[in-house]
Amino acid sequence: MSRYRGPRLRKCRRVDAELPGLTRKSYERRPYPPGQHGQKRRRRPSEFAHQLNEKQKLLFNYGLRERQLARLVEEAKRSRKVTGERLLELLESRLDNVVFRAGFAPTIPAARQLVNHRHITVDGDWVDIASYRVSPGQIIAPRDRRKILALVRENLASPSLPAPEWLTVDTQKPSATVVGEPRASSSPLDVDVQLVVEFYSR
Repeated sequence: MSRYRGPRLRKCRRVDAELPGLTRKSYERRPYPPGQHGQKRRRRPSEFAHQLNEKQKLLFNYGLRERQLARLVEEAKRSRKVTGERLLELLESRLDNVVFRAGFAPTIPAARQLVNHRHITVDGDWVDIASYRVSPGQIIAPRDRRKILALVRENLASPSLPAPEWLTVDTQKPSATVVGEPRASSSPLDVDVQLVVEFYSR
């Protein structure tokens, strides 16, 4: 399955949730599923449908492929922590998400583009892998190029979300320092991760 590149609000309406990592826009004007029959009364969703919907929230918000999320769930299961919480921590520690949470980009897709085009450095060395996992003490910053710095400063002037407590942002340099392990509670997404774990335990 390739990464979704279509209308983003359509996915928010599909899962009936705001996806801050996917888009800044709100679907309040049309708070019903997309499609010809979206406004018609629907049957009560099954337990599987609930699990699938929560899983889709993670896929769309963090811009993952199915196989990537399945691997992260398996890794979270091997942890000593609660599986659902560990899963969110792994997702929050991805480099593209950190660039987004630092305010360098308005969305995770925009942050992924900065990373893929080698505009982001980690401890002074450029990294072009969006799934790169950051660690406490590392410093994330845009490369010293006039256009990129101007773009990042423009995004920092109106960030989509406030920076989480595990991230310290210096808007003057600009740079962001990871001061602790990402926490599940810092995720801005309203999702029941236990249902996601159950989905992959079938």
